[in-house]
Amino acid sequence: MTTRSTRSPRRRTVVALAVVLAVLGAFIVRLVDIQVVNADDHVADSLEVALGDGQVLHGTRGAIVDASGRTLAGSILEYDCQLDPSLIAQIDDEIAAGESEARPWEEVSGDVAEITGQKVEDVRAIVTDTLAENPGSQYAVLRNGVSTETYRELMDLKTPYLACGQNPARAYPDGAVAGNLLGFVGTDGDALEGLERSYDQCLRATDGALAYQKGKDGVVIPGTRREQPAVDGGTLTLTIDRDLQWYMQQLIGEEVVDRRAEWGSIFVVDVNTGKIRAAAEYPTIDPNEPTALEGVRGSKIFEATFEPGSTFKGLTAATVVDAGGQHADSTVVASGYELFANGAFARDSFQHPAFTYTLTGVLVDSSNAGISKFSERVSPDVRYDYFRKLGIGSGSDVDFSGEETGYLHPLEDWDPQTTYNTAFGQGLTTTVPELAGAYAAIANGGIKVPLSLVESCTRADGTVVEPEKPEPTRVLKESTSVEMRKMLENVFLQSSFAPMVEIPGYRIAGKTGTGEKPDLVNGGYKRGVYFTTMLGFAPAEDPQYLVIVSLDEPKTVTSSAANGPTFQQAMTQVLKTYRVMPATSAPELLPKFG
Repeated sequence: MTTRSTRSPRRRTVVALAVVLAVLGAFIVRLVDIQVVNADDHVADSLEVALGDGQVLHGTRGAIVDASGRTLAGSILEYDCQLDPSLIAQIDDEIAAGESEARPWEEVSGDVAEITGQKVEDVRAIVTDTLAENPGSQYAVLRNGVSTETYRELMDLKTPYLACGQNPARAYPDGAVAGNLLGFVGTDGDALEGLERSYDQCLRATDGALAYQKGKDGVVIPGTRREQPAVDGGTLTLTIDRDLQWYMQQLIGEEVVDRRAEWGSIFVVDVNTGKIRAAAEYPTIDPNEPTALEGVRGSKIFEATFEPGSTFKGLTAATVVDAGGQHADSTVVASGYELFANGAFARDSFQHPAFTYTLTGVLVDSSNAGISKFSERVSPDVRYDYFRKLGIGSGSDVDFSGEETGYLHPLEDWDPQTTYNTAFGQGLTTTVPELAGAYAAIANGGIKVPLSLVESCTRADGTVVEPEKPEPTRVLKESTSVEMRKMLENVFLQSSFAPMVEIPGYRIAGKTGTGEKPDLVNGGYKRGVYFTTMLGFAPAEDPQYLVIVSLDEPKTVTSSAANGPTFQQAMTQVLKTYRVMPATSAPELLPKFG
C-alpha cells in the first residue's frame, strides 16, 4: 500500500521535471525564433551592432524602358568619399618617428586635390578643421557624388584613411522625352513624381550592408567581414514608343508656340489594346533638371480636367443610336437657336434657319440645337448611364500619380439647362484619357478596353508582374459602333476643316470640340477663351489608332480648327510608325439633311 509520505517525493519529482521541460521548451522556442523565424533581422542587427565599422551597400534602382526595351530612366553609380582624420594624424606621427614608410598627408593631399578637382588647401582644411573640433574623429566628408573614374583614381592611391561608398544616382538619357510621364526622384532617392512615384514599389532597390572591424592601423581584422547583399529594383516596361513620343513632343511644342497657347498635348492610343503609345505635352519637364521650369512638374494630360465641348456630341449620338433606335439618317428640325419647353435653350455657333438635320448632319455641322433635340429621344437617366459606362468621371485605370477624374453631376442635380448642355459637352468635365477611352470604345466595336501605360514590372529575380486591369466590357452594340464610324468619318469628309486633316490614301474619322473655360472669379465663362480638341481614329473602316490633339487657350485661332494641321501630322506619323496599310475601299457619303 502506497503511503502519503512515499507519494509526496514522487509528486515533487514530477512537478520539478515538468518545470524543467517547460523552461527547456521555452528556450527551444526562443532559439528557433532567433535562428530561423527572425534570422534575417538578427543578422542585420549583428551587422549594425556587433561590428563597429562598415558601409551601406546600395542596390540599383530599376530602369524604366519603352515598349522596345530602350532606356528612358536608369541609374548610374556615384561615390561618396570620406577621410579618417585621426588615422591621418596617427600615420603622420609614425612617419615623423621613423616608424612608417608611408607617404605623408602633406604629399597625398596634393594628389587627392588634383583627382577631385578641389583646391589643395581646402582638402587639407577638411582634416585640420575636423581634428580641431574633435581630435579623435574618424569621419570627415571629402566629396560626395564623384564619378566612377574619380573613385578609381582615388583608390589607386591605396591610402587606408580614404574610403568611398557607392551612391546610385538617377539619369534620364533622353532628357525631356517622356519626362512628363517618368517624373523624377529627389536627391535623397525618394520618388517624387510621375511613374517613378506610382511604381516606386517596382523600381525601388533594397539596400544591403557590409560590416567589419578594423585594427588601430586601419586594416580590416580577418574574419570580421560580414555582408548582406543589396537587391536591385525591377525594370518597368512602358507601352509608349520612345521615338514616337519624341516626335509628338516636338510637334506639340511647335503648335503651342505657333498658336500662343498656354499648354498642349498629343495623346495616341492603340484602339484594340488600350495601350498608350504616346502622351506628349508642352511645356514639360526634363527630369534631369526638374526645377528648371517653374510650376511644371507632372503631366496635365492626367492631372487636368476640362469641359469637352462638341466632342461630347459623339457620345450623345452613340447613346441615342444604341438606346434610342436612331440611325445616321434619322432627322430633327433645328434652327440656330432653340427654346425648349422646360425653359432651357441651345444656340449654334452660326446663325441658320430651321434645317431638317440628319444625325450625321448634326455631327458634321456640330449643331448644339440639333444634338439637344436628338438627346430627347432617350431619357436623361439613360444618357447619364451611357456617359458613365463610357468612362466619363471614372478615370482611366492607368494608375498615374496625381491623376484626376472628370466630373459628371449626379442626375438629381441636373436642372433644365444642364439636361441639354450635357448633350453638347457643357456643365461637366472630363480628362484626355477619359475622352480617349470613350472614343476608343466607339471605334472598337463597342468594347471598352482599359487604357494602360505600363506593360509589366520585371523583378530582379526575373519574375514578371503585370498590372491588374479590369476586363474589357461591352458598352455599345457592335451595330452602333459601325453606324458611329460612318458618321464620324463623314465629319472629317464634309466639315469645313476637311482639307486640313486629309491623309491621302487613308480613311479618317473623328470629331472636334471647343470647350468654354469657367471664370472662377466672376462666375460664368471666360469671354473668348477656349480649350480646343480634335480627335480622330484610323483607318475608319478598321480602327487601329486614336489620336487626340488638345490646346489650352490658343490665341491665334480660338476654334478647334487650330488643331487640324497638327492632328494631320500626328496621325500621319502614327500610321507610318506602325505600318498601317492604306484603304482599299471608298467611304460612304451620308446626307446632312433629310
